[in-house]
Amino acid sequence: MPKKAADEVRALPVLEGEDPWTSEEIAEQRAELSDDLERLERRIRSAEETLQSLLKGGTDGAGRDPADVGSSNFERDQEVSLAANVREMAEQARLAIALFDSGEYGYCEVCGQPIGKGRLQVFPRATLCVTCKQREERR
Repeated sequence: MPKKAADEVRALPVLEGEDPWTSEEIAEQRAELSDDLERLERRIRSAEETLQSLLKGGTDGAGRDPADVGSSNFERDQEVSLAANVREMAEQARLAIALFDSGEYGYCEVCGQPIGKGRLQVFPRATLCVTCKQREERR
């Protein structure tokens, strides 16, 4: 599908009863996605630097108090988990931007129905409508 510039996107889908997107809201939505991705990429870099620092400390327990070793391991595991979470959010932002630029933003990737203006304004990275998201979470 050909790539469209943000200003070429004429309309985003809405749920029944929602007001249509204005051109200002569309521009704000695209800017919010870009800003979100930049913020997430900064967090990834920071988490990776912290993780590198923790790994340089090593996990060798020789001569170290077992509580210190356990604490270091816990901190490292927490940082790995946080970094993975931020990477996943960044991937969601990249997908949302790609969908926005291709003209497919705002449609549920499972059922194809509109996600809803209200949901997208609160959670711009959403790719599922509320019904499909609830179904996914029940599994």
